[in-house]
Amino acid sequence: MTLEECESQFLKNNLFLLASQYNIDASKALTIQSRIWDNPVITAELNAYNPERNKYFDIGTQGQKVFGIEQIIHLGEKKRNEIKLAQTNEKLAELQFNDLLRTLKLQLRKSFYTVFYNSRSIATTDKQIAHIESLINSYSIQAEKGNIPLRDVVRLQSLYLNFKNERMEVVNSNIEEQSNLQLLLNTTEDVIPDVPKGEFDKYIQEIPFDLKNFETEAIANRPDYLAKQKDIESNELNVKWQKSLSIPDITVGATYDQRSGAFNNEANVHVGIPLPLWNTNKGNIKYAKTILEQSKIEKQNFELQLKTEITAAWHKWDESRKNYIVIKPTVNSDFEAVYNGILTNFQKRNISLLEFTDFMESYNQAAVLVNEMRKKVAFSAEELNSTINKDLF
Repeated sequence: MTLEECESQFLKNNLFLLASQYNIDASKALTIQSRIWDNPVITAELNAYNPERNKYFDIGTQGQKVFGIEQIIHLGEKKRNEIKLAQTNEKLAELQFNDLLRTLKLQLRKSFYTVFYNSRSIATTDKQIAHIESLINSYSIQAEKGNIPLRDVVRLQSLYLNFKNERMEVVNSNIEEQSNLQLLLNTTEDVIPDVPKGEFDKYIQEIPFDLKNFETEAIANRPDYLAKQKDIESNELNVKWQKSLSIPDITVGATYDQRSGAFNNEANVHVGIPLPLWNTNKGNIKYAKTILEQSKIEKQNFELQLKTEITAAWHKWDESRKNYIVIKPTVNSDFEAVYNGILTNFQKRNISLLEFTDFMESYNQAAVLVNEMRKKVAFSAEELNSTINKDLF
């Protein structure tokens, strides 16, 4: 799978994203609920016993019954503030989802390139192990015949074990990253990364350091930064809402009383309002203001943190890029040719076993190191992308 194919499957199948999507749906449901008024209250009062007529449940035309209906009316823009607060929390849920997407996308790309370059290192080591195994078999036969010293066989076996041990370390790393890929893509099949020729070159193109421009891009694109701004807005609305809660609500209603009022078949209206003598919601208002000030400080701290993250990410990528560019010409033109030349000369006995094994060790270390350097360049470039939340490459 190419990186684009992996990301497409990731967006469709990732269980973390699917679960997080429910937070958005839940927030939308709360916004719907905030728009709904309180239900009216209907009351009924029926006679249980009439002592004058010695009759139970005397609710007929000569009996007694009372019916009433009440509706609470919110004052002080309570409902309006509650709706706005719910809408803001809905936007916060969406931003949190987008930030999770940003984080998982970086993890996906890192795992993708780790598996790709680890697989290349394993393939290089496997090729050398196969050559050494063939040499060990032939040298063992010659050593038994006394044609070559046994120490040559031991040296080849030592080189073989060293390669097998190095291979195991890379394989273990690959197993872990393969598991991460499968988890992110929600699949049980092994993912074989396919990186088209020349795709890596985009990571080593020169990009000048422009902190102000990068910061502007990050502020516009980073969902976690936008969430800090939205959090302040949410806390400001919460302060308004808590203040509006200190304003008493009015309860209006109507009642019908058959016989127990001043006159028969009495119809009344009534209005009720709490007296704000003790509970004026001061504690909740003060708490909301405190949280608001805290969110403002957190946003300032995040802005400073964002600058340091961008600077660190760019320098990390630039250093990795420069280190790779230094060795790039040699890697591309000489490595494979030198390896084949040394192998051919050793088979023709133009070089000694000691020279051959020393070269094999150096070649394997260099090949693995080059793959590690490529991996670091890709990692640091993707981290820079994620820090700004924009594909710079």
